[in-house]
Amino acid sequence: MISAEQLSGKNAAPERITLGMQAPDFEAQTTHGPIKLSGFKGKWVILFSHPGDFTPVCTTEFAMFAKLHGEFAKRNVQLLGLSVDSLPSHIAWVRDIEQGLGVRIPFPIIADLDTTVARLYGMIHPPISHISPVRSVFIIDPNRVVKMIIFYPPGVGRNIHELIRTMDALQIVEKYKVDTPANWEPGGPVLVEPPHTQDAAEGRLRDGYDCKAWYLCYKKV
Repeated sequence: MISAEQLSGKNAAPERITLGMQAPDFEAQTTHGPIKLSGFKGKWVILFSHPGDFTPVCTTEFAMFAKLHGEFAKRNVQLLGLSVDSLPSHIAWVRDIEQGLGVRIPFPIIADLDTTVARLYGMIHPPISHISPVRSVFIIDPNRVVKMIIFYPPGVGRNIHELIRTMDALQIVEKYKVDTPANWEPGGPVLVEPPHTQDAAEGRLRDGYDCKAWYLCYKKV
């Protein structure tokens, strides 16, 4: 597990986080008390950062994450927010959102004051800021494998419904060993993985799939 000391200027930068790698473990203080990433084994985790508390875009995002928290819970997803603000700042902001927007934030927010987690996950992009993280999203599966990474610029708010759709796609792909086409929505047909031999390509047309070409076949799940 990476410590703040290991991420000091005297040490080499951590390996860049990539799809398919094991998500680095960490411990952190949050608005719900101390947490450890490995403590969520068996659950999907969406770890997402925001540039700062008490800012307009971040406030709308957190309100929407909170409103859709039940949808994430149905999908066995643990939400983890993060910024480099302090716990008192997070707590005051959460209370402000509840009082102003009538929405209670039901998930932990990491207080990453020393930027340990933000730097470990490459959330800080120096051309934009040397201190504040950009809007990052890391989707981590129940075995702690990184399945998706998205970076948004500070001024562009995330589409939380799209993150739910992406979770549905990831779970369908994992469960049925299929792919999802462009603009896929839950309940829609999925793609059969392409054949790897000529015999399989010819047989594919006899397998009852909806084939547009030998390499492009749909089915229902």
